[in-house]
Amino acid sequence: MKVFIFLALAFASVSAGLLPQTLPVRPRDRISTPSITGRITNGRNAVADQFPYQVGLSFSGSEGSWWCGGSIIDNSWVLTAAHCTSGASIVTVYYGATVRTSPKFTQTVTSSNWIQHASYVSLTLRNDISLIRTPSVTFSSSVNKIALPAIASSYSTFVGQVAVASGWGLTSDTSSSVARDLQFADLTVIANSVCQEAYGSLVVTSRVICVDGVNRTSICSGDSGGPLALDNVLIGVTSFGSKDGCEIGAPAGFTRVTSYLDWIKTNSGVSA
Repeated sequence: MKVFIFLALAFASVSAGLLPQTLPVRPRDRISTPSITGRITNGRNAVADQFPYQVGLSFSGSEGSWWCGGSIIDNSWVLTAAHCTSGASIVTVYYGATVRTSPKFTQTVTSSNWIQHASYVSLTLRNDISLIRTPSVTFSSSVNKIALPAIASSYSTFVGQVAVASGWGLTSDTSSSVARDLQFADLTVIANSVCQEAYGSLVVTSRVICVDGVNRTSICSGDSGGPLALDNVLIGVTSFGSKDGCEIGAPAGFTRVTSYLDWIKTNSGVSA
């Protein structure tokens, strides 16, 4: 039913220039049976403690189980994507892992402990952001928070700057092998107007930040909810890529964290 609604909305928007040339898909939904295998396409192996703010999130719900990423923003809070928490009833948080199956420790919390954005709209990919409250963790070289952007940076587009995405998503469009290590990739932020040429302005709003997909490097299944960082500041939450594949050179979209600083502070008390 959602597909028909989306198509109707798209055709109705042609005259307004809103029709996407490339259908977006959330990394979580790229494969029919979500799994915790794979990695960022054409990325590099992270070394121990390189991304102490990165967590792995193993969700379970009525639709099965799936893997996402997240970012530690405080001793008791993890930031991730709404499409990761949507439909889930429980999540196990993997802390301090470079080798995916060997975290420093885990915590398991239920859906009563997360706050999904009240205005999240799956159809148009709006407000794709959630907070997960966890028991307090002690920070170390392996487990630590990432800084949120300063309020003063709220009007920065970051266009042309090189940010780093990390996660355990698929290594390629055909990959089915398990990735042992956390992966990362350097990705250049592009103008939203360029990203809109691929996905349309219904998807790419001012609350989205996009990166290019050159050299077949991008986010992929399993990377959902993970961080996009610039100088150790969290500027994006992995949200969507092209339905046609991770390696086709299409842009990838992230929830723009600067657009949600007030929401994060109101719901968690955490600020820059």
